[in-house]
Amino acid sequence: MSTKRYIEKGKGLPNWANPISHAVVAGNMCFVSGQLAIDPSGKYVRGTVEDEGKLAFANFFSALKAAGFEREDTVFIDIAFDDLKHQPEIDRLYMDYFPEHSRPARTIYQAQALPFGGKVKITGTAMKLD
Repeated sequence: MSTKRYIEKGKGLPNWANPISHAVVAGNMCFVSGQLAIDPSGKYVRGTVEDEGKLAFANFFSALKAAGFEREDTVFIDIAFDDLKHQPEIDRLYMDYFPEHSRPARTIYQAQALPFGGKVKITGTAMKLD
């Protein structure tokens, strides 16, 4: 029987008051909650789509690391952003973080509203292969 671990705190992860697990580990899988451009103190950092996307990805990777997973274990990414006109910037970030032949499956979409009036939210799943 596999056990579950709830990652609520970890190095580099935002420390905020919302009732959230940044990630949940179940067996060989890690499910990462939507990560935003929030710094470790819990403050939302406003900037360009690229700036906010970099911090959201950094938080996503910090959640993975806190759960004992690596970037390369990512199998699925869900990227919500405030305006589809920003897709080229989002694509560049995605390609920077996931080189060709190692890109996870992904969805991208425009969200009507993101928490804190943000521009980017990153959610995903990782899996350790035996």
